[in-house]
Amino acid sequence: MPEKKKKIFYVCGSINQTTQMHKISKELPEFEHYFSPYYGNKFEEFLRVTGLGNTTIIGEKLVNRCLSYLNYHDLKVDFGGKNADEYDLVVSCSDLVVQNNLKGKKMIVVQEGMTDPENFFYHLVKLFPILPRWIASTSTTGISDQYNYFCVASQGYADLFIRKGVKPEKIKVTGIPNFDDCAKSLKNDFPHKNFVLVCTSDARETFKIENRKAFIQKAVDIAKGRQIIFKLHPNENRKRAEREIKKWAPAGTLVFQGGVTEEMIANCDVLLTRFSSTVYVGIALGKEVYSDFDLTDLKRMTPIQNGGTSAANIATYCRELLDSAEAPVYSRAKVTNWVNADYAPELVLNLFASKP
Repeated sequence: MPEKKKKIFYVCGSINQTTQMHKISKELPEFEHYFSPYYGNKFEEFLRVTGLGNTTIIGEKLVNRCLSYLNYHDLKVDFGGKNADEYDLVVSCSDLVVQNNLKGKKMIVVQEGMTDPENFFYHLVKLFPILPRWIASTSTTGISDQYNYFCVASQGYADLFIRKGVKPEKIKVTGIPNFDDCAKSLKNDFPHKNFVLVCTSDARETFKIENRKAFIQKAVDIAKGRQIIFKLHPNENRKRAEREIKKWAPAGTLVFQGGVTEEMIANCDVLLTRFSSTVYVGIALGKEVYSDFDLTDLKRMTPIQNGGTSAANIATYCRELLDSAEAPVYSRAKVTNWVNADYAPELVLNLFASKP
C-alpha cells in the first residue's frame, strides 16, 4: 500500500503573499497542498463580517482577490482551515494573527516584505502582549514566537527581528520569493523609459496618516520637468488618488494601478516611495531611490538576490520540519502576562531615539 502523502496548509493573504506561498508549494511536489485566504479568530472574524476589516488581508476585497488567484491556478482551497486536523505543516504569510484552529501544528512564517515603522502601537503591544499584534500593523511581525521557523529576506532583517525579540535560532535567512531576482525585470515590454516612478502606499486605507499633496509635490520637485508615472498601491482608493494626482501633478502625468511594478522600476531613472517594499527593487537595480526610511538601513536590509532560489530554500526548511520530531510550539498559554515589565526600560529608551 503506497505511503500516504503528508499535507501542507498555506495561509495566504495579499497577492504578493499568495504568490509567495504558491512558489514555495511548487518546490515541494512530494506533498499535498491546501490553501486559504488569511483569516482570524473570533474577534478578527467579527471585523471581517462587519466590514471593519475591509482594507486588510482579512477583508472581502483582498480575500476575493486571493480566492480568484487560487481558483485560477486550480489550487485546493480550504478557506479557514476547516480540515486543520489533517495538516502536517502550516506555512503562513504572517503571524500577526495565529489562528486558534492551527494550535499544535508545526509552523513556518515567511516574511512578506518591508515592515512598518515602530510607532506608538508597536510599543503598546510590546508592553501589553495581551493586545492583538495587528493593531501595530506589520511592525510586530515575528514577535508572536508561535512558530518553529521564521524565513526572512536578509541578514539585515534578521538583525532587526532579533532586536525586536525574535529568538535567533528560529530565524532562517532564506530570501523571500518575490524579491530575490530583481534583475529578471530588466527584460520587459513596458513601453516607457527614463521617467520618475512614484509608488504609492495604502497608508490611508490602513488607518495611517499621509499628506498626499506634499508627497505629490515632492515628486514634482524631484522630477524637475521629467515624465512622472504614478503606480498606485493595489489596495488604494483609485478614484481619490487619481483625483489628487490630476489636481497637483503636471499635465501628462501617467497613472497605473495594474501592471508589473518591478518592470516599471526597471525602466525608470528615479524611484520615489514612502513605506513600500518596492524600494528594495529599486535599490537592487541600482536606481536613484527616495523613501521615508533611512536609505542606509534600507540598503542593509535589502532582500538577498539569489537568482530566484528563495522558495527552494524555504522548502528545505519545510522538509526538515516535517521530518523533525520537534514538538510544535504554538500555545495560547504562552501569553500569560498582561504587562511585559522587562520591556519598560527599552520603551523609555525609545522615547528618546526612534529606530527603523
